[in-house]
Amino acid sequence: MLDWLLNLNVSRELIVIIIAVLPVFELRGALPVAINLFQMPWYWAFPLALVSNMLPVPIILLFLDYLVRFVSKVHLGERLANWILERTRARSRIIQKYERIGLIIFVSIPLPFTGAWTGAIAAFLLGMKFHHAFLAILCGVIIAGAIVTSLCLLGWIGALIAGVGLCALAVLGWWKI
Repeated sequence: MLDWLLNLNVSRELIVIIIAVLPVFELRGALPVAINLFQMPWYWAFPLALVSNMLPVPIILLFLDYLVRFVSKVHLGERLANWILERTRARSRIIQKYERIGLIIFVSIPLPFTGAWTGAIAAFLLGMKFHHAFLAILCGVIIAGAIVTSLCLLGWIGALIAGVGLCALAVLGWWKI
């Protein structure tokens, strides 16, 4: 995808914005591309990815109900919406238990499916107030951005630290099962 966008002469900033807005990749994918691949200074890459990652959050928090109803009119859309909502409900136990602090922790863990998109869907499903959810998600994205930026600036050492941390999280996750 990066090569395709670069061949279209899309600016590097716009590529970072596109990656940061996409679910799953979000800020966690945009920052390594910006800092390590495009050699952007971290103090430019961080706010660019942060603001871009937060763009879908108010839309999700305010309009998810309407979107789900609209998409559910088609059988395949209903199945996809139900799958996403159930998957999010299953992952949102920490948010249910600790509410806003849980949402911050959930969003701040720099792993796939724990970012702003999933956090916003979980906050919506749990009926959190807009301003509480938005601020908690913003705090979580800032923390995740600080973690990912630090790891990007550390280079191979950062990659090693991230790998060890991810393995430890995986072992702890399996252990609790």
